[in-house]
Amino acid sequence: MFRHSFLLTADNQHGRHTVIALTRLNGSRFILNSDLIQTIESSPDTTVTLMHGEKLLVRESAEEVRELAMTSRAHLIVEAARQCPNGLVMISGAAWRSAIESHLNAGLHTGLDPEHRS
Repeated sequence: MFRHSFLLTADNQHGRHTVIALTRLNGSRFILNSDLIQTIESSPDTTVTLMHGEKLLVRESAEEVRELAMTSRAHLIVEAARQCPNGLVMISGAAWRSAIESHLNAGLHTGLDPEHRS
């Protein structure tokens, strides 16, 4: 894919996550969890802004960083699908919230105390 960037899969205490390797302007390499990326800009250097506001200048183009982040996300979906022998169902956040609300409301109709749901 891109000759200076690559994907790694790392283990953490909550399972597996995919990270991307990038290069600072001074040539040093670092690993970044792509879920932390908020924006990617080119002006002319590529600036990666993280969710908490930190800005990183990298040698890779904005398109390379975007492609790595998308590949990272796709890799996570493939790994999740492998863990679900009956198939992986993907729904939008709005549909998920609606399903949870329906489930919780069903608990209210069966007499469950909403303060003691598990």
